[in-house]
Order: sequence, then structure tokens, then C-alpha cells
Amino acid sequence: MDYKAIRKMDSKHKLGKRIIRALISEEKQKQLNVHLKDRSRTNFIKEHCIKEETSLKMLFQSHLEHIQPVTAPLALISQIQRSGGSMLSQLFDGHSEVHAHPYELKVGYPKKYKWPEIDLNDTPERWFEILFEDVVIEHLRYGYKKMEKDKEVFLFTFLPPLQRKIFLKYLSSVETKTMRSVFDAYMTSYFGAWINNQNSLGQKKFVTAFTPRLAMMKSNLESFFDIYPDGRLISIVRDPKNWFPSATRHQLKKYGDIKHALDQWLDSAKSMVQNKKRYGDRVCIITFEDLINRTESVMQYLAEFLNIRFDEILLIPTFNRIPIKPNTSFKLEKPGIMISALERYKSLSREELGIVNEMTRETYNQVLDVVVSVDN
Repeated sequence: MDYKAIRKMDSKHKLGKRIIRALISEEKQKQLNVHLKDRSRTNFIKEHCIKEETSLKMLFQSHLEHIQPVTAPLALISQIQRSGGSMLSQLFDGHSEVHAHPYELKVGYPKKYKWPEIDLNDTPERWFEILFEDVVIEHLRYGYKKMEKDKEVFLFTFLPPLQRKIFLKYLSSVETKTMRSVFDAYMTSYFGAWINNQNSLGQKKFVTAFTPRLAMMKSNLESFFDIYPDGRLISIVRDPKNWFPSATRHQLKKYGDIKHALDQWLDSAKSMVQNKKRYGDRVCIITFEDLINRTESVMQYLAEFLNIRFDEILLIPTFNRIPIKPNTSFKLEKPGIMISALERYKSLSREELGIVNEMTRETYNQVLDVVVSVDN
């Protein structure tokens, strides 16, 4: 009679233990019991710690069984690049009442500057293909960093297959598919698949996200507010004499010609005035200079604008609640607000300063007439 048969008798006929005691010494029985426990533990470890597919299957199942819907409206930060949009997005990052998108929101299709056109007659699989942000693959593999040259890299644990599953499952629970439900599904799937998100819990009132230039096109804003009538737009205007040196240093090919660069700044500034006129209290325009010099006053105002409580975390640029250095084309400083960004004009020649003043003075004053007034 082999040992396995005896073990079965132990459970079926209650004879196994007596037979073992009769055939095997007490010392051997102790050794056998230790061996059996170790073998059981070894099998357990192989199943759960070596076979990756088992753990992933359990992880997916757990997240799919406990989906946390993200249906809060979007607070979009948008204007021309090099105006403080990244920094403002990072200031919102750690606040417990918002889901803060950690990078530029790249749901635009076919380019990030174009609000995506979703055909409700298409399949949910197609909607996901349009909205999916490719950059998460890069951040998953190499870590999160704001600029290519940055040495500071942060862990970004994100599972695209899980995002797709959450997206499809959420939509399968929606009886009537609308544009808003598609975007709610996407936000639910994005934050649901971001595994190491340290700000996932709590009652959220807004999703905050930055996309440059999106607010510069009238059709984009029409689509945005059609989907998010409860949404908000925050735009930042930067003094053009400080904006141009930053822009040209960041992308010489795009902004190297001063007059062409300033034409782009003017497009952004004029769109701010028009957006404020069209959408009123749903639009907030702040100056980059106030954001740098009067950070607390500006963030107190924006907290009220979004109906969230003011918290000291709003004064610290972070990624996933970890302090982060500025996104700058100049020499990197320590994490936090970069005061030297207010003195970029010192790198311009007298001739360049004259061109900036001549081309932008009138429009800049028009924008300043509609910006938020904050106290020191």
C-alpha cells in the first residue's frame, strides 16, 4: 500500500493516521510532515510567484471586479506651449479631490491638438483605438519623465491590456452610449489601469489635464463643452518677451524665427479672449507671472474655481505626489517653482525686444483685461 493511498484513507476512512503510526516511526513521521509542508509551499510559490500569467490573471480579475468609475468633468489646461501648463498640471497632481492626468493628455486624433471625433456608430474597440495614449507604453518601459533630457525618472506602473478591458467592461454596463459615456469610460480605464497611482482614492470633483494648443481652435472648444458642459478651461498667458526665449530654446526649428513665433503666440492670446467671451465663467485666464510670483493666491483662486478645498499640496509641483523639477529649456533648478523664468527677456537683444513689443503690445493688453485678478 503506497503513501498516497494511505493519505486518502485518512480523509475517507479515518484510518490513515493509524496506519502511518503503525508503519513509520515517530521521528520519520515528523520528517515526513516537514517535507510535505515544504513541498506544498514550493508548489504554492511556483503557482503564484513564478508563473507570471497566474498573478496577472488575478490582478486583472480584481481590478475588473472593483472598477471605480471616473465620471467627474474635465478641467482642461490649454494654451500655447512654454506658458506654464505643465507646471500648473503638476500643482494639481497631489490634490485629493481631483484625478490629475500625469502627462499631456494625448487623446487628440489624428494629432493631439485636434479634439477626437468619435462616431457613436463605431464599435467600442474603435473608440479605444482613437483615444489610447501611446506614450504610456514608453513610460511603463522606461519610467516617467517630463523631458527627454531629464535624469529624474519615476516609476509608472500602467497596464494597457487592463485599460482596454476596463474601457470595454465599463461601456458594456452603459445602456445608452453617449459621447460623455465614451469619455467617462476612457478616464475610468486610464486611472483604473494606472496601478501605482497614489491619488486614486477619495471623492473627485474634476479630472485635471494639460494639452497645449487644444484651446486655440474654435471647433475644439465647441466639442469639449458639448461633451463637458460642466467642464472648465484654464489658460495661461505668458509675457511674450519671456515666452519667446523659452520657446525658441525649446524648439529652435518651430520658434527660431521671431516673427513667426510671435504670430503663434498671438493666435493663442487672441483665442483666450474669444474663449472667455463665448464661455464666460467656465473659462479662467491667469498670467504665468502671477502663477510664479503669487502661487498661493492663484491656487486659492483656482481651488474656488473648481470647487475644491485649498490644500498646501497645491503649492508643490509633483508627479504622483513626489516633488518634481520644472519642465524648462534652461538650466534645471531644484524641485519647485522656477523664479528665474520671469527673467528670460534678459537674453534678448534690444532689437528683439522692440519686435516683441511692437507685435504683441495691443493683444497682450486685451488679454490682461480678462485675466483673473489675484491678491498678493
